[in-house]
Amino acid sequence: MAQDLSARDSRARYRRIVRFAARVGAQTLWYESVLPRIGLRRVADRTRARRIRRTARRFHDLAIELGGLLIKVGQFMSSRLDVLPPEIVHELEGLQDEVPAVPFPAIKEAAELELGLPLEQVFEYFDPTPVAAASLGQVHRARLTALDAADFGLREVAVKVQRPGIDGIVEVDLAALRVIAQRLRRVRVVANRVDPVALVEEFATTSLQEIDYLHEATSAERFRENSAQNPRVGVPEIVWERSTRRVLTMEDVTAIKISDVDALRAAGIDPVEVAEALAGAMFDQIFTDSFFHADPHPGNIFVTPLPAGEPVPWQLTFIDFGMMGEISESTRDGLRKLLIAVASRDSKGLVSAIEEVGMLLPSAGTAELERAMTELFKRFSGMGLAELRKVDPREFQDFADEFGDVVRNLPFQLPEHFLLLIRAVSVTSGVCSGLDPKFNVWDVVEPYVTQLVRDEAGNLLTSFASQAGQVAKTVWGLPQRVDRLITQIEDGRVSFDVSHLDRRLARLERLGRRVLAAVVFAGLLIAGALLRPDSAALGTVLMDTSALPLVYALPPRRGPRHHHRR
Repeated sequence: MAQDLSARDSRARYRRIVRFAARVGAQTLWYESVLPRIGLRRVADRTRARRIRRTARRFHDLAIELGGLLIKVGQFMSSRLDVLPPEIVHELEGLQDEVPAVPFPAIKEAAELELGLPLEQVFEYFDPTPVAAASLGQVHRARLTALDAADFGLREVAVKVQRPGIDGIVEVDLAALRVIAQRLRRVRVVANRVDPVALVEEFATTSLQEIDYLHEATSAERFRENSAQNPRVGVPEIVWERSTRRVLTMEDVTAIKISDVDALRAAGIDPVEVAEALAGAMFDQIFTDSFFHADPHPGNIFVTPLPAGEPVPWQLTFIDFGMMGEISESTRDGLRKLLIAVASRDSKGLVSAIEEVGMLLPSAGTAELERAMTELFKRFSGMGLAELRKVDPREFQDFADEFGDVVRNLPFQLPEHFLLLIRAVSVTSGVCSGLDPKFNVWDVVEPYVTQLVRDEAGNLLTSFASQAGQVAKTVWGLPQRVDRLITQIEDGRVSFDVSHLDRRLARLERLGRRVLAAVVFAGLLIAGALLRPDSAALGTVLMDTSALPLVYALPPRRGPRHHHRR
């Protein structure tokens, strides 16, 4: 690949990408819109699978030929078995593994230009054969010099070198994708579901960060800090002194590839436990850290056996931190509620959470969706992939016939910043299912959600206690305020009618103390209810004790009024 794209090559590359998209769009419009309107829907239906497969194959060939961001687009589509036809997924599977490597002389020249020294002076050994070739760069094994090894505390390293000229390729690809997104925005069926321009801009931000290896190194350090308390997660050390924007040198952590089930079993590691650990680690990243690995495919995760004496016998070692996702606090809260609703089979809560995270327009009617989710939970919740495969296809068809139109007609939309989250979740699910065909996400979700519920309850109790403290402070401060007010009145500094002031103030003080008692009652009752599942004795004592302030909080009972007839 040339060091830099010429203006002519850039224009040719741009035109090929835009023309391919225009051709696919025109074909889709003809078969899916025009033919059904003139009574030829059966023709469109009968040829759909073949057309989709042919289009996916053409995109596959174009991506391999041009490389760059088209490989990334293909990777994303190949992970979306949940929404894309299997014909597309099948054609794009393994796209990353087919990327041709850059010849070593070009890589050597690029690395030396960045490091400012011949490779022979920087490394004791540098393997000319790459261990991995990706769309934006490739990785070579190397060995640090004895002097550097003493300084940095490691010897064997992996060196990622950016493909020469990739900056220009990314710029052209993003320009083409932006034009395509602008045209898609004019298509109503697309615009009602997603903002293609916003998605491309999110993709652009991620891609530009991914070709900045110093940004990747910073992300790796942040990921290491977040995972410091989890012995199941490992992160390679970064050799900062041998890293630049286009060259990244890190500890060589090559171990058992997470998808190599035979090698795992040979090492005495249960693939089922690996699947559970991976799912748990990703849940922690998303719901606890709000910073997650957005590309957890098998090539980016090793299972590393650990020596005796370590807290765990093996750990998951993540690599390649170029594609990372971050979640805002409000989105994380919505996702927590969504997860809790799914785990508790709460259809109403699920729809509410979907609205909160922005996946459903506010104008959408949700009653039918709630009914659909209730039926979905009733029929299929708790099943792993192996169990779902055994379900009679007619049962899925019945559900689709009954609720398909409901789901399709609702104004769902893909919120901005969800592109990476969706990829991370879908890839993780695929890897876990490959390790354990009976993988059931409920087994991982339920204990995790239990902890989430406890955390939420703890936050609620803390907030409640804070508010109770403020109420108590106000109530207990009333007598002093009353005294100051009366003093001012006696000194003549306040002049107004105070004939009934004492009686009203006394009534206000009694009311304030009852409010405080009600707050204490509610606090004891909630605390007892939360603690009772773990400590029945303590929870029961707190709940029983709450009756005391309740008695004081209740207004005094008055005798019956006597009505006299006149």
